[in-house]
This record gives sequence, C-alpha cells and structure tokens, in this order.
Amino acid sequence: MAGERESEVKLIGAWPSPFVLRARVALNLKHIQYEFLEETIGTKSELLLKSNPVHKKIPVLIHAGKPICESLIIVQYIDEVWDSSWPSILPSDPYDRAIHRFWAAYVDDKWFPAMKGIATAPTEEGKKAAVEETLSAAVLLEEAFVALSKGKPFFGGDHIGFLDIAFGSQLGWIKVTELTSGLKLIDPEKTPNLAHWADRFRQDPAVSGVIPDTQMLAEYARSLFAKLKGAQPQN
Repeated sequence: MAGERESEVKLIGAWPSPFVLRARVALNLKHIQYEFLEETIGTKSELLLKSNPVHKKIPVLIHAGKPICESLIIVQYIDEVWDSSWPSILPSDPYDRAIHRFWAAYVDDKWFPAMKGIATAPTEEGKKAAVEETLSAAVLLEEAFVALSKGKPFFGGDHIGFLDIAFGSQLGWIKVTELTSGLKLIDPEKTPNLAHWADRFRQDPAVSGVIPDTQMLAEYARSLFAKLKGAQPQN
C-alpha cells in the first residue's frame, strides 16, 4: 500500500528554487520515491498552470493526482501523510510546533526579502538597509537556534526538522549573496552556532544530493540579474 502511494508522488519544480528544495528535502527525509518534473525557467508548463491556477508558481506536489501548493504547506503535508515514516519533521508538542512555524514564517517574511534586497535594491541606501536587516536577522536566528536546538545538531533536535528545512533551503542563495556582495551573512565569529549548523545541514544525506552547486547557482544568478536589469526601463 505504501509503495503504491509513493509511486504516485510527483514534484513540479526547478533546481535553483530554494522553495522547491524544501519539498525535496522533506521527501528525502521520509524516504519517499517521487518523480521530479523540472520546469523550464522562464516558462510555465500546462501542468503547472493547471495544478496551481491561483499563484501559478512552483513548487507543486502532486500526490495521487491531487496538487498541493506552497512550500511550507507541502512540507507539513508530507509529514502528516507519511507520519509513520521516521523522522517526524514537525515537533510533537503543539507549542513547539507553533514556535517552529513562527520562525519559519520569519524566514519567509523577514530574512528572505532582506537578503534578496542586497542584490536587488535600486539604491545604495536601500542595499545598506537590506544588509543591516539581514545581519540583524542572522543574530536573531542564531539565538533561536540556541533556544530551540537545546544543544543538539539541528533546530529540530537530533535530526533535520521543519525550521531546518525552512531556513536551510536558503543556504545556496546565502552563499551566492556572500560571493557577490563580499559580506558574511552567516559569520563563524558572530553566529558560530548557525555556521556549524549550516555545514551539518548541507552534509546531511537528505540534502547533499539536491542542494544546488554554489558556482552553478552563482552563474544562474548573474544571468537572472542581467535579464532583470535589461528589462528595466531606461531614463
């Protein structure tokens, strides 16, 4: 029965997307076999538009013919459907689940937009503000790691959990931003616990085979930003 259900799992995504990476890591943690349907970057397939007609974006998990959208919702769905598969991604305690969801939302609402602003802010003042916000967020996430991990390797404790996936999915783009800006966003001196955590996350078997190569991602970023700059109206 389990094998039959697993054979019906498909994931629509693209390799550079940190949000797609979340779903891939969650599926790997649960040892779920799935078909990865790679979207051509810059286009939207008929299947994607049919599966996510509201937002029209990746990732989309298709399980038994039914689509599930939004990366963190997909991760929670995977955890609930394959709840008997070790390990559990979300904490068992309701309060702990709420706290991990809070920080995952912080990553999406605060960290990611600030980091993105380092590369995309139209003015130097805007970039400076984005840098300050990103570095401040890193300190808060360092403190959150200490509090939530309780001395264990991951935010989730002994193994990768919900918040690890939410934040760890950004590590490829964090590296690219550090390369292009000359900054250290996760600084071994200022945020040592996060630095060690990041190394452990990348090396985990559920992650190492799907996390994008830094140089490939950097090349993709250069191409993407060049296209975006070329699309901007000229004065």
